[in-house]
Amino acid sequence: MKKFILKRLLISVVLLFFVSLIIYAIMRCMPTSFVENQARALSTRPGAKSYQEWVAQLNAQYGLDVGVLQGYLRWASKAVRLDFGDSWYWNQPILEKFKSVIWYSFALGLATFILEIIIAVPLGIAAARKQYSLTDYTVTVVALIGISLPSFFFATILKYIFSIKLGWFDLSGTVSRMHQSMTPMQQFWDIAKHMVLPIITITVVSIGSLMRYVRANMLEVLNSDYIRTARAKGLSEKKVINHHAFRNTLIPIVTLLGGSLPGLFSGAMITEQLFQIPGIGYTSYVCVMQGDIPFVMFYLVFLAALTLLGNLIADVLYAAVDPRVRVG
Repeated sequence: MKKFILKRLLISVVLLFFVSLIIYAIMRCMPTSFVENQARALSTRPGAKSYQEWVAQLNAQYGLDVGVLQGYLRWASKAVRLDFGDSWYWNQPILEKFKSVIWYSFALGLATFILEIIIAVPLGIAAARKQYSLTDYTVTVVALIGISLPSFFFATILKYIFSIKLGWFDLSGTVSRMHQSMTPMQQFWDIAKHMVLPIITITVVSIGSLMRYVRANMLEVLNSDYIRTARAKGLSEKKVINHHAFRNTLIPIVTLLGGSLPGLFSGAMITEQLFQIPGIGYTSYVCVMQGDIPFVMFYLVFLAALTLLGNLIADVLYAAVDPRVRVG
């Protein structure tokens, strides 16, 4: 197992190198340029340099005056030391900005992840156990609705009903006006209250695919020979489902959940934008629109590293859920 993990880590490092190189090349080709916008604004000041002079000066300042490969090597030599430079738009070190916004997205992603498992897995199993029943059809319809609903449309409906009509929640933001005057416990519940609608939005549009996935795999397992043998031996249906069938259903589910790791940290760009939550998704959206190459570069490479780590964790967990799987 140690050799397998070490080998996968080395492969992941090589993959991350090529992925980051491709990302850097794409970033250099972005049509929206913070440098150009800044140079245009500076050139309009009285007695200022010309636009072209400002562009040349800012390109040299930000390291954009060299080729893509040379520029990438400069960036990579600093990145391996966890020096990702400063954000052009936020005008502060990237890691400092990242630390200040990541916890909003992590809280949002973790709550959604837990709710997805609690809701989707039992409903998917229930639909498989009662195939072609009312339960199965209901779960299928709910899953299809969740898959089909655009997050911006569903979020708008929730805001209209629960914020405008009922007044239960604020339209946007993470805190109320009187947040600073509250006790620590009141501040916690104030933030949690503002997270309710975003969490519901992401959960509803995400559980559909997981429910369908669990149902399909559970049906495949329930039609296996060893399940028919277990039933023929007189085992209770509860033991057949929970002990024999569900354990084998876990293998493909682990793959899906392992790939969900980046979602805990990547943020929900559209949902955070709609509810004005200053998480990593919203921050990255602003940086993309402003052409902030250093921050967008860091964000995309961070997601790539999480994806590789999620795949590694999923592979390692295979042996934990199925003793037949051996790494060697």
